[in-house]
Amino acid sequence: MIGYPNKKQTAQPIASQMHSYSGRGMSLEHDLNLSNTYYNECSRALIHKKPTPIQVVRVDYPERSAAKIVEAYYKTPSTTDYNGIYRGRAIDFEAKETRSKTSFPFKSIHPHQILHLKRVLHQKGIGFFIIRFTSYDETFLIDANTIITMYESEKRKSISYDTVKSCGVLIQQGLTPRLKYLDAVDQVYFKEEDK
Repeated sequence: MIGYPNKKQTAQPIASQMHSYSGRGMSLEHDLNLSNTYYNECSRALIHKKPTPIQVVRVDYPERSAAKIVEAYYKTPSTTDYNGIYRGRAIDFEAKETRSKTSFPFKSIHPHQILHLKRVLHQKGIGFFIIRFTSYDETFLIDANTIITMYESEKRKSISYDTVKSCGVLIQQGLTPRLKYLDAVDQVYFKEEDK
């Protein structure tokens, strides 16, 4: 019920009470895009989602204003999800979600993403992963070196939730920005400069 001054109350459906899981895989990306828009607008950082390069093969034109791509292929493997510049340094990161309560599977990370992040680190850029455990609604920042070392270990097929909690930084959530991930970046990569 929504109450209005001097008016009778009217029943309204509240979107937050409706439970839909259809877009769960996109929630982290959505939160990061909102956060990046905020960071860009307040000039804190310039970070963007990278478009996935595709080759359009066939387009259907049922009418002039309703063109629809019906066949397309990836031109080249995408590198990571986001890149930009923050505090004078290149920043590059991959965002991943898992529904698992116990671990994040490494099969979600592709070899070309590992190679790309190695190159970013070699050039003294900032590289990391943002991993969300949707079951707990917790999002962590983990340095790329940590993930790369574990990923390349033949013994590991995943990183446990407890390990993520201990070696990662929990990203605080809010309204503006939605994910305060640059605070976590400051904590990991700029702690000496901020003293």
